[in-house]
Amino acid sequence: MKRTILGAIASLGVCLLAVAMANGQTRQTERPQLAEEAFKNVQIIRGIPVDEFMDTMGMFAAATGMNCVDCHTSDSTDSWENFAKETPLKQTARRMLLMVDAINKQNFKGVRSVTCYTCHHGDRRPKPVPSLVVQYSAPVEDPNEIDIFPKTGGPTPDQVFDKYIQALGGAQRLANFTSFTAKGTYSGYDTDQAKAAIEIFAKAPAQRTTIVHAAFGDSVRVYDGRSAWIASPDKPLPLMPLTGGNLEGAKIEAMVSFPAPIKQAFGQWRVTSTSIDDREVRVLQGTNPRQPPVNFYFDESGLLVRLVRLADTAIGRVPTQIDYADYREVSGVKVPFRWTATWTDGQSTTQLVEVQANVPIDAAKFARPAPALPPKTR
Repeated sequence: MKRTILGAIASLGVCLLAVAMANGQTRQTERPQLAEEAFKNVQIIRGIPVDEFMDTMGMFAAATGMNCVDCHTSDSTDSWENFAKETPLKQTARRMLLMVDAINKQNFKGVRSVTCYTCHHGDRRPKPVPSLVVQYSAPVEDPNEIDIFPKTGGPTPDQVFDKYIQALGGAQRLANFTSFTAKGTYSGYDTDQAKAAIEIFAKAPAQRTTIVHAAFGDSVRVYDGRSAWIASPDKPLPLMPLTGGNLEGAKIEAMVSFPAPIKQAFGQWRVTSTSIDDREVRVLQGTNPRQPPVNFYFDESGLLVRLVRLADTAIGRVPTQIDYADYREVSGVKVPFRWTATWTDGQSTTQLVEVQANVPIDAAKFARPAPALPPKTR
């Protein structure tokens, strides 16, 4: 599997501060830093925060099946500054962005109905000839489909939620489960698949901090209940605030640890069913005005086995999928001890080995983290 932009950079442990400081900005300002302020030679995708800009790079990778050095120069992973170098494919990508924007404006009243993925579907070049294999083969059902159609005769959203709460241990035990700390291992593209120690601190209703002790340095993610940050040597900024769909995603992932409020977190719910690995699962889709929908998948026992959320970007929505497994009982509540996160910029797996419930956690654990230091040399 190809490494994507962030994974390739992280695995080489390059110096990630050069571009972030290119404009003399060495500290986090009140507003999120914009892409053209953090990177050089940004000509088209301007005026968006850095975290959204990195999502657009993931969108390109997912749409074309290419990685960072396919479009950028081969030495790009040595330094963030090298990503600014011109290449023919970067010039082509700019033309394609203008073309797609014109298509949407002229045909869909500006609604982003066409994206890079619409034509490419994971291929470097769109295919102009129909495939008879595709036409006459059995259709492949994508369980992550966002445009779902409610099925009649099945359980209501309330019934699915009630079964979920009961499967976890019941409402009373969940109400008494107010915090936990955990230890385990983390592996992903950013660690070059090597296992690294991870610590997790979580507090109800939705505060969560994870610290991965990677070889290149500590990678810290914090959601304090309102704001979220990533402080990691493998990111383009020493301290990167999360915005938009990424911020909302951090909130949802934190709420999964204390799931009782999830039902009230969305104004409308729809229920349907699909299959994952040939197992039928129930799907609850939550929606709020002016936000992408979120899909929650529950197995026969009622436990949550998958979460799919989306983040809006300047060039289209990008998905994040989290698969939960290895549920174990902790203080009467079932907790997933393993989860795999898959997104357009990589994949990672967390395996817990120890969880302690209802322990006091210093409030400083959920404070805005300090900017990450330059990556350690190996």
